[in-house]
Amino acid sequence: MKYEIKYKPSYSMLVVNLERGETITGEAGAMTYMDPTIEPHTRKREKSILGSLGLSILGGQSFWVNDYVAANGPGQVALVSAPIGDMETLEVKPNQGYIIQKSAYVASTQNVDLDVKWEGFTKGLFGQGLFMIRATGDGILFINTFGAVDKHTLAPGQTLIVDNFHLVAFSSTCSYKVTKFGGLKETFLGGEGFVTQITGPGDIYIQTKNIKEFVEWLWVLLGPKVKSNAR
Repeated sequence: MKYEIKYKPSYSMLVVNLERGETITGEAGAMTYMDPTIEPHTRKREKSILGSLGLSILGGQSFWVNDYVAANGPGQVALVSAPIGDMETLEVKPNQGYIIQKSAYVASTQNVDLDVKWEGFTKGLFGQGLFMIRATGDGILFINTFGAVDKHTLAPGQTLIVDNFHLVAFSSTCSYKVTKFGGLKETFLGGEGFVTQITGPGDIYIQTKNIKEFVEWLWVLLGPKVKSNAR
């Protein structure tokens, strides 16, 4: 399988060239175009030919992906993500996996297993309940960011504190815990809320923009017009 990420860093698009019989798994709704030789198959992220996909359901909502199979000959499929930003490739190895935001997932090769993991102690993470994906196996994982990708490599014992809305992914070799941003005053008034303390060894991928702040900024501009039209 050959692939290319085009239009980096702001409007990234993943273009995958599949040989007959090859498959790429993509997030539901991510496809922009594909050749007629490609057959899409939609499924839930649950037990499948890929192995055990530990599925957690939040609020009764499920989790769908599409398998794009080059069933009728070689073909091309292009995948994008909703946020304006970059894409990154993570190499998943048997002894080196990743933990990523659910919203950061774009696609993966067939030997990558995806565990949707609910962490009860992180109820405040990302402003709501937390959906994290733990990627293991042997293959390539494609993730997206809102803004540019900022990568940090931590040595053993080195720690970095990351705002939760900027945290995209980190190596499974890292240890981590969710903490408050300073004391109560800093947590509620400092604009950060909860942060994640991550300790190496491993890599951390951070997005330079904050989707929560972006939505709030849009509401500052659009809110008065919406309220006036509703009268």
